[in-house]
Amino acid sequence: MKPILRREFLQTTAAAVAGAAFMASSAKDLLADPLGLPIGVQLYTVKDELAKNFYGTLKRVAIIGYKEVEMAGFLDRKAHDLRNTFKSLGLSCPSAHCVKPDQSNDEIQATADYCKELGVEYMICAQPALRDPKRLHPEGKPEVALDVAITLDDWKWNAERLNKIGELTKKSGIQFGYHNHNLEFTDYGGTLAYDELLRLTDPNLVAFEMDCGWVVVAGHDPVKYLEKYPERIQMLHIKDEKPGYKPSTGNDGAPTTEIGRGQVDWKRVFTAARQARVKHYFVEQEPPFTEMPPLDALRVSYDYLHDLTV
Repeated sequence: MKPILRREFLQTTAAAVAGAAFMASSAKDLLADPLGLPIGVQLYTVKDELAKNFYGTLKRVAIIGYKEVEMAGFLDRKAHDLRNTFKSLGLSCPSAHCVKPDQSNDEIQATADYCKELGVEYMICAQPALRDPKRLHPEGKPEVALDVAITLDDWKWNAERLNKIGELTKKSGIQFGYHNHNLEFTDYGGTLAYDELLRLTDPNLVAFEMDCGWVVVAGHDPVKYLEKYPERIQMLHIKDEKPGYKPSTGNDGAPTTEIGRGQVDWKRVFTAARQARVKHYFVEQEPPFTEMPPLDALRVSYDYLHDLTV
């Protein structure tokens, strides 16, 4: 057996001590984050930066302190390449926006196979569809916007479809979920579309990723939904809205801002989330970025959340 030289021993010991210190520091940092869960980011926030420099952008995201990422599409990259890239940077990808209600079962199964290889836990649908999509393109007439055309019957059809998609993904060992915008809070004679989705979808098949910012834009309180549906809402989008907007369920929306600089009371949200079944949360900010570049904005949001106590 080759003897271990004193210099080699000291180098090995120093590396082990440094590694242990890093792990202890990471664990300490994690406990400081809200809910004791890693702070995640929806990569749509830096979509333009990823297109210019994919690895470099992810590296900066990791350096800021984010530990989890959520995909919005897969950027034409192979699953194992993505997984290896994330792993090399200390990132994981538990969730992806990658499903539409009007996709075929074969398309959804192919996506599930991809997600399984990537290590995704949640496949998310982020937009409803119409039972009859031709209504968006009436013959001889201008195109109709989705938020104008969609009816309560369409939402009921979406709930049926979400259940079927949930059955498909469950066979692959992946939880299916639905992400809202403000459209889901359209009121049909006292019935909110979002409430119908919650009522008509099977809790064993369909989870919910609640976008807190869009709930607020629609004029509702995300805390009340966390309190009412603690088992259904398993993930959150942490999105803040600039003051001065008019509550709406249409496409006008509201400009977003860095977390902690807008309208949402995040202390209330995370206090309610602590009592719920929330497993992951992702920071998201949408363009235009008028105050600072996206990666700088992500640092502001991370620092706010990391320092938030609930």
